[in-house]
Amino acid sequence: MVKDTMQTLTQQPFEDYRASLLTRVKRLVVKVGSGVLTGPQGLNLSVINDLSTCIFEIKQKGIQVILVSSGAIASGLKKLRFTCKPKTVSEKQALAAVGQASLIMAYERAFGRFGQKVAQVLLTRDDLTNRRRYLNARNTLITLLSLDIVPIINENDTVVVDEIKFGDNDNLSALVTNMMDADLLVNLTDIDGLFDKDPRTNPDAELVGVVGKVDQRIRNFASVIPGFLGTGGMSSKIKAAQKLSLAGIPTIIANGLRKGILKEIFDGKEVGTLFLPRANGLCKRKHWIAFTKSPKGEIIVDQGAERAIVSNGKSLLPSGIIEVRGKFGVGDSVVITSEYGKNIAIGLVNYQASDIQRIKGMRTNQIKATLGFKYHDEVIHRDNLVLTSEAEEGIEECHFSN
Repeated sequence: MVKDTMQTLTQQPFEDYRASLLTRVKRLVVKVGSGVLTGPQGLNLSVINDLSTCIFEIKQKGIQVILVSSGAIASGLKKLRFTCKPKTVSEKQALAAVGQASLIMAYERAFGRFGQKVAQVLLTRDDLTNRRRYLNARNTLITLLSLDIVPIINENDTVVVDEIKFGDNDNLSALVTNMMDADLLVNLTDIDGLFDKDPRTNPDAELVGVVGKVDQRIRNFASVIPGFLGTGGMSSKIKAAQKLSLAGIPTIIANGLRKGILKEIFDGKEVGTLFLPRANGLCKRKHWIAFTKSPKGEIIVDQGAERAIVSNGKSLLPSGIIEVRGKFGVGDSVVITSEYGKNIAIGLVNYQASDIQRIKGMRTNQIKATLGFKYHDEVIHRDNLVLTSEAEEGIEECHFSN
């Protein structure tokens, strides 16, 4: 059976709504996980061949396609005959280096059957956190698409460390989808979509066909469906879908082991789980502030500043600041927290942590006398601030590093 959690967001029958949504897709991101791409003998070449065939056919409809592909570490693991996932960073990096070569070669051969060129793009979170590098990455991908090349993106696991990790390729695919103004993310995994319980151990599990909003019940469904070779499991796919919903972009989670799954999706068949977009999504810059920039610190504010920010749409001034935590510089992202410990917003600061520490609680006309200079009246301007209520639970998951 199939569950439907869609709220009444449209007067159309759902079948018509899904079909009209797909007809509007001009740029598509496809993410495929390690559990789909790897088998007992290493890379699952039949899946890669099927995936490349479907993507080529979709491109013939005038749709640009970006592929976010996991599988480097899992491929290296099989290639070097490791019996279990390594635990040390250096071993994982070595496996990624070995496996990435096999992965991109397999894609080149598969797409080469149609004369389709591909390009390898390896990213770290730093590439998207820094605004200039973010725009450079976007421009490179736009150029590749204009040259009729399929970009194949993976996290650069050979050099990545915890501080610059995306966390998993589900998160990476969501950030890329938003960065590239794509119209849809198709996230291919090793089961048919989101179920109300793990279908591998529960025969009575029901597929959730459509999700209107990611709430606690949906998150509970996801938490019981783990991953094996990949790092994310279903929970990370739900978080990625939620981030895109907040940007006004739909997501479909479907079974990448099912032959021709992309063709079925674009033929309008009701396969997988569709996550509906929010009607009034965050603008691209605010989405970048909320989800791409890693918070470097925390600013605790009093009740007056909290009211001004949350209820009146005001900027954060030094007078409302009680405490500063963490080490951060101008332009870094910080979490704004109430004096009772509730995350209320995230934003980009106009002053470094040590300077904010000196001017906290002061009026704006005291800034220059205290610091010897004055950049702005605001510690965080409203244009560079995103409320937790705007990004729902997304900001609640933010953490900062000392």
